[in-house]
Amino acid sequence: MATSTIRLVSQVSHSRAKSISFVGLGRMGSEMAYNLFSRRLAEAQEVQFVVCDAMPEAAIRFADNFRKQFPGANITIASTPEEATLASGTIVTMLPSSPHVRQVYLNSSGVIPTLRSLPAADASNTLCIDSTTLDVQVGRDVAAEAQATGAEMLDAPVSGGVTGAKAGTLSFLVGGSEQSFTHASPILALWICNNLILGVEQIVVAEAMLLGQRLGLDPAVLASVINSSTGACWSSSVNNPVPGALSESSPPCERNFEGGFATALMIKDLGLATNVLKASGSSMPLAEGAEDIYADAVKRHPELSNKDFSSIYRYLEKAMKEGRSVRLRDIEERV
Repeated sequence: MATSTIRLVSQVSHSRAKSISFVGLGRMGSEMAYNLFSRRLAEAQEVQFVVCDAMPEAAIRFADNFRKQFPGANITIASTPEEATLASGTIVTMLPSSPHVRQVYLNSSGVIPTLRSLPAADASNTLCIDSTTLDVQVGRDVAAEAQATGAEMLDAPVSGGVTGAKAGTLSFLVGGSEQSFTHASPILALWICNNLILGVEQIVVAEAMLLGQRLGLDPAVLASVINSSTGACWSSSVNNPVPGALSESSPPCERNFEGGFATALMIKDLGLATNVLKASGSSMPLAEGAEDIYADAVKRHPELSNKDFSSIYRYLEKAMKEGRSVRLRDIEERV
């Protein structure tokens, strides 16, 4: 075992079961890792984080920034996938392409050879999640090798781009065994909870922007005041639905709501959230209401299905121009 590996392992004061390693800190990976780590930290203060990238400065920069945002966070830098695997029972990878996946997983200092060197119990308690968009056969080969060690492996490519990664609105297309999916559910659930907040939040921002304009306020002035006040949120400061409201950025509304996170995907994620609560006999009135509003928007205006979910503004704007009330009671009868 390399000296750097010994040093890293000695720094990890928690068990592998309480540690998450993220390998690949490019534009997508760094945003995904930040959202995953910050939400996991909110759930469990004792959790350990490990980051690894082919460019050491990227890992150093990420760790420094994360510590500034979350003083006291237990985050360690691994210099190789081997170190990341030794440190953590959950390993998430977000890499550029298939060759990089082969290298990270199959190279002599990669994930799978390291899993083979671990005690059987540790290997079998390891979950690997790869979110790289890669060649199908490479994905199958890597998964087979990982499973042969006793570890669990999920292929979980994402949709939503860098904007979605930053906002935490990515959609995961998950493939793997039911056991692996169950093991990964707490991690994937973090994104569902985040999207629940965004789905509700985006509707309220659209309503506020429409109300302000009806009262004679300039959208840019209104957005500036909101974004520097207690109403500040991502849906207003980054994904504002009114063209011209954000002078220094280009949200989807500036491109006819193209790109971003599709309304159909938001409906799916809200449905996942409400289904979980319904199964437990609980109720989430805002989540259920938001799901119905987005569904009615797509039903009335099918072209919004593939538009960014901030296009809910267009649905509400049309209703206002038509003098039509958007009432949940009426919507529930239609959807």
